[in-house]
Amino acid sequence: MSWKEAAEPVLTRMPAVKRPTGHVPFRRKLGWTAGILVLYFFLTNVGIYGLGQNSDIFGQFRTILAGSQGSILQVGIGPIVTASIVLQLLGGADLLGLDTENNPRDQALYQGLQKLLVVVMTVLTALPMVFAGFLRPSPQIASQIGVSTSVLGWIMFAQIFVGGLLILYMDEVISKWGVGSGIGLFIIAGVSQRLIGGFIAWSGLGAGYVGFFPRWWGILTGQVEMDPILTSAGLRDLFLGPGELLALLTTLFIFGIVVYAESVRVEIPLSHARVKGARGRFPVKLIYASVLPMILVRALQANVQFLGRILNAQWGGMPAWLGNYSNPGGGGFAEPIGGLFYYLAPIYAPEDWMWWLGETTAAPWQIMIRVGIDLTFMLVGGAVFAVFWVETTGMGPHSTAKQIQNSGMQIPGFRQSPGVTEKVLERYIPQVTVIGGALVGLLAVMANMLGTIGQVTGTGLLLTVSITYKLYEEIAEEQMMEMHPMMREMFGD
Repeated sequence: MSWKEAAEPVLTRMPAVKRPTGHVPFRRKLGWTAGILVLYFFLTNVGIYGLGQNSDIFGQFRTILAGSQGSILQVGIGPIVTASIVLQLLGGADLLGLDTENNPRDQALYQGLQKLLVVVMTVLTALPMVFAGFLRPSPQIASQIGVSTSVLGWIMFAQIFVGGLLILYMDEVISKWGVGSGIGLFIIAGVSQRLIGGFIAWSGLGAGYVGFFPRWWGILTGQVEMDPILTSAGLRDLFLGPGELLALLTTLFIFGIVVYAESVRVEIPLSHARVKGARGRFPVKLIYASVLPMILVRALQANVQFLGRILNAQWGGMPAWLGNYSNPGGGGFAEPIGGLFYYLAPIYAPEDWMWWLGETTAAPWQIMIRVGIDLTFMLVGGAVFAVFWVETTGMGPHSTAKQIQNSGMQIPGFRQSPGVTEKVLERYIPQVTVIGGALVGLLAVMANMLGTIGQVTGTGLLLTVSITYKLYEEIAEEQMMEMHPMMREMFGD
């Protein structure tokens, strides 16, 4: 008996959101998308009952893993992304033996396996958060309801587990009934909230920081003190200190370069085999695999740092070569300051690598090694995961050639054959996928090194801009198909 036959009774019975049987009107899609977005914001403000002291174990990765610290969406999209990484690696090595393109049974098994992995990853993520000291139960609440702190810890774990399942099925509702993907929508929501706060938040809001525009109002009115601009200390205050001009320039640069990169493409001409004069183009964009594979790369780094903080909390006396932390043996949030986990940690802000600012105690050679590892990891990881993403989502040359053939289109001057079309596509798609994945990785590292407005990482901003651009294109496509029903028949209802 193969593993598919053994696992089929379990995987095919995993709860699932029913797929629409026909065309879903555009307005209804927008309604589902807006409703899930409102529900997401509501759940991020529902605190974990019984929570006392807490620290965000994800730290700087919170912007790309969505969710909210201290809420029932504590784990965010982390388990979904981690499960996707596992499936991408297993699928890329052809260990699953599933034909998700042509076999409906294998498609159902793949979706069930993905959900089962998400459930497992939610458990494996939530357990250390509660029982390793990162989310500590409140003794006062435990005494009020007459239970021990251990029992209250299990109650907190149950709330986080339910939140992980909710975000899983909210993502599925968006994918089947809404516009775009739930993962992308949640990242946009979280990053946009922080970005807007980074521009306009003022001290009266209790955000813990003052936004760019209120701070500059304070500078112009003399309420915020700065050194003379023509001195080295004044330039530092202007670009890295209260002025934050470097972060503003980086934010604008990322917006511009991503929009430009999304418009760079190689267009392959197409013509309809039976309808004379019907022509079109198949665009192979520079960022062909989108920036979603970058979530997988950063999530892999987040899991490595997650493991390091768990080991630090449970095994504070770990060998120096493995990791030194700012809070050794503590359950609170701690940053690696030496050892292997320090070199594997991404660069988060200018202070992490500009040693001349005096914000870091690491030696210049240590910082250079860390920057080199981060850059290599993002370039290679971005390219590799982009290739996996293209192959597993039906965007590769073979799958795309079949889609073109099924739509009745062909490349002018070539025989109408999937094999011939595939050979033409192989001239562009693999190379563009690798180049685009590496480019996104380079932009992510550069944005992190220079900093951005608000409590947003460069990777989070990069993802938000690109996902928003993709969402705009998808909305425009939905509107076009709504206005011209015959387009739905050509591309499949």
